[in-house]
Amino acid sequence: MSRIDVKKTYKLFIGGQFPRSESGRTYEIKGANGKFIANPSLASRKDLRDSVTAAKSALPGWSAATAFNRGQILYRVAEIMQGRQEQFKSEILALEGGTAKAASTQVEEAIDLWVWYAGWCDKISTIAGATNPIAGPYYNFTTPEELGVVGIIAEQKASLLGLVAAIAPVIATGNTAVVIASEKRPLPAITLSEALATSDLPAGVLNILTGKVSELAPWMASHMEVDGMDVSGCDSKLETELRVLGAENLKRIHRFGKVPSPQRMLAFMESKTVWHPIGV
Repeated sequence: MSRIDVKKTYKLFIGGQFPRSESGRTYEIKGANGKFIANPSLASRKDLRDSVTAAKSALPGWSAATAFNRGQILYRVAEIMQGRQEQFKSEILALEGGTAKAASTQVEEAIDLWVWYAGWCDKISTIAGATNPIAGPYYNFTTPEELGVVGIIAEQKASLLGLVAAIAPVIATGNTAVVIASEKRPLPAITLSEALATSDLPAGVLNILTGKVSELAPWMASHMEVDGMDVSGCDSKLETELRVLGAENLKRIHRFGKVPSPQRMLAFMESKTVWHPIGV
């Protein structure tokens, strides 16, 4: 007797939960061969607002965690992904085509990125901080701190590696994030959220939406509780629009290349200077 496969339902990831879009909308995803794969949720403006609220609520606890603890959690995400390599590989092959070797390489590089940024968690403040020379009976220290809530438009082609390259440096430094996954290749992003949900990452630190970038990104750029944006996954025309919309609350808006760098962490950090008197 033949059986019907149980198809996976791809939902949003907001506040540590997996809701469908409040609008009830979905959209069709086709693979590299043109065949239907899934109907992920088509996130709405309200879903975006809910995600920002969740990220804002999680910010105090996550930013107060020690850098060492954040590094442990990022490493744990890598461990979980290691155990789900075949699932990520099959989704990448279905969506992007190419060879099994190329898909495996993308998964391995994404896992390695988590480990790389995990190692940077407790080192970035040493590299970017300073003891400042001043005239007077004071110590003067500068340390980098988290910016706040960061909006991320994930890279569109490398559906897993481009996503991890954007989110790992943001949350490693104590920020929380709202992510718009690759529009045509969102499935690895939701599978990644399942790994995050079973790690020690607190609910709300990372929120992942699937849907249309052109619909969600302008609302993200104009949201007053979003402090910065990584727009590496949008075209130059949309980027210009987002920079205009983000000017009202002086958002930091950046575009990055493909090479991992501590500068991608520092882009969403602020320098805090502390004065302390010398003496008893």
